[in-house]
Amino acid sequence: MVELKANKIGFRYGGTKKWILKNLSISLKDNQVKGLIGESGGGKSTLCKILAGYEGNFEGELKIDKLNTNDSKFNQVQLIFQHPERTMNPKWKMKQSLDESWEVSDDILEKFGIKKSWLNRWPNELSGGELQRFSIIRALNPKTKFLIADEITTMLDAVTQVQIWKLLLSMAKERKIGILVVSHDKELVNEICDEVVYLDDINHDIKYNL
Repeated sequence: MVELKANKIGFRYGGTKKWILKNLSISLKDNQVKGLIGESGGGKSTLCKILAGYEGNFEGELKIDKLNTNDSKFNQVQLIFQHPERTMNPKWKMKQSLDESWEVSDDILEKFGIKKSWLNRWPNELSGGELQRFSIIRALNPKTKFLIADEITTMLDAVTQVQIWKLLLSMAKERKIGILVVSHDKELVNEICDEVVYLDDINHDIKYNL
């Protein structure tokens, strides 16, 4: 079993005294779907970036236990953002964006409702929901061990949300990928997660460090 561990994480923006995160610890196993609930502006997205290696200027320790890999170039912790239009290279067509990560089969494209004609489109020619499907598939590289899902279906309608999560959870179980479902939607998180934690509970020291 592989486990992602964040221990006593602290973060504040440079030049400010206010801590966004303080003395926060959280872990995620590769066979687990864990929910993290928090209000907007409470530090959820900052924590997501730290866990996925996008933000390195933090206190504490972040490590992956028992990870056996010969590929140090690929990040086994993949972050799926809420706004996919901000993460796609506008100069690349969608096929190039996918191929940068891995060669996706036609079967998986079909399962996620992606039409083959979309592969030849530019990001600005697709809707936010369509782009998010590409973001999710791109993150499902066979080498991925953990997914950090930051409000990933917020922009989708209820029916599409169910379809996306059903597929994502099925593939994660099959490949032993741990998922941290980050959201303010308690109903969603309680429905799909094995365990739920609240940001205020694990970030409890923040009120003493303002």
